[in-house]
Amino acid sequence: MSSELTRRMREIREAETSGRHEFSQLVGINKKTLESLEQTGRAPKGELLEAVCSVWPKYTLWLMTGQVNEAGGQVSPEIEKARKTLKQTGTDTD
Repeated sequence: MSSELTRRMREIREAETSGRHEFSQLVGINKKTLESLEQTGRAPKGELLEAVCSVWPKYTLWLMTGQVNEAGGQVSPEIEKARKTLKQTGTDTD
């Protein structure tokens, strides 16, 4: 069974980057290490989690706990995708 942290990190990667190569460059991890983490489901080390949170601070709460606080600016990739879709269709309220 894969680690929830690894699953959430992958969701961030899929929402915010074009793939493993770009994600790896942004967070400073070897692409092969990232592939191994995702394939085995091992939990990422603290340094990697910190790097992900530094690049995408809006996902920190969700990455670490699975919770969101939209009023505090803490969202999930799913919420962010919905926001982007609404902006593209012109149905957002901002």
